[in-house]
Amino acid sequence: MKKMMLLVLVIAVFLTVGCGGEWLKHDTAYKNWDHMKFSWWQYKQPTAEAAKMSNDQGWWGKAIPYIPAQ
Repeated sequence: MKKMMLLVLVIAVFLTVGCGGEWLKHDTAYKNWDHMKFSWWQYKQPTAEAAKMSNDQGWWGKAIPYIPAQ
């Protein structure tokens, strides 16, 4: 049982280090606590206040315009 737990721990560490290296290069998954709260609990009932916070705080990053190929 101890060997199995050690194996699981080693695999978890390797996965965390391997995937975490690239993920840590980004600032965060959420812009701030308001963004996280909305994304976890309030996304099913969006309000005008949430839309205003989203625009004011830049939750979704920069808009990239679509330019059709020529």
